[in-house]
Amino acid sequence: MSLGSGITRATLAKDIRLEWRSKDAINSMLFFALLVVVIFSFSFDPTAEDSRRIAGGLIWVAFLFAAVVALNQTWARELRNQVLDAFRVSPAPPNALFLAKVLGNFIFVSLLELLMTPLFLVFYNLHPLGPAWQLIPVAALGTWALVVNGTFFAAISLRTRSREIMLPLLLFPISIPALLAMVRATSAILTAEEPIRFWIALLVAYDVVFTTVSLFLFETVLQAE
Repeated sequence: MSLGSGITRATLAKDIRLEWRSKDAINSMLFFALLVVVIFSFSFDPTAEDSRRIAGGLIWVAFLFAAVVALNQTWARELRNQVLDAFRVSPAPPNALFLAKVLGNFIFVSLLELLMTPLFLVFYNLHPLGPAWQLIPVAALGTWALVVNGTFFAAISLRTRSREIMLPLLLFPISIPALLAMVRATSAILTAEEPIRFWIALLVAYDVVFTTVSLFLFETVLQAE
């Protein structure tokens, strides 16, 4: 096992263990996402046919805003415990730390989606007219797009005075193409009105490009802290 993969596994295991004990990120995301679901359900008739067309947007907007809650906590614990300072002077590859954080956030946000999706189906009376299994690759690719950029921009905004505000300002504009693809693909599955091949290809291209860019630039961000 190489040094990089060992650090990735150790850091990921530590983050999962700490989250299992505290449940800070999961509880915060669940509360926020549930609040969005309830508010939107009172804003329009959830049993109307039009709800099937707009549900994709509501679902991913709720997940996006809830994910920001967890992303803002990604590096805070390491900053408090001087882990980042120790990492800078160590021979460990910076990308190992970054991948561990991305994988941890991916697991946490995916867990949120698994818990909240049944509630969306119930609240908005949704029954996918297209192949329901296609929601799995859309969710996986879309979630990766959100967390890889969110983890990277959380590192950039870490030492700013208002990092809770700075992260959404950086993340939301850059996530528009991925969010559009997620919403259109989800709506297409729910309504069965169009194929999702183009939107899947767009998500794959987006993930490859921004994962590569984030890995390439993370060492610079880490050393600039």
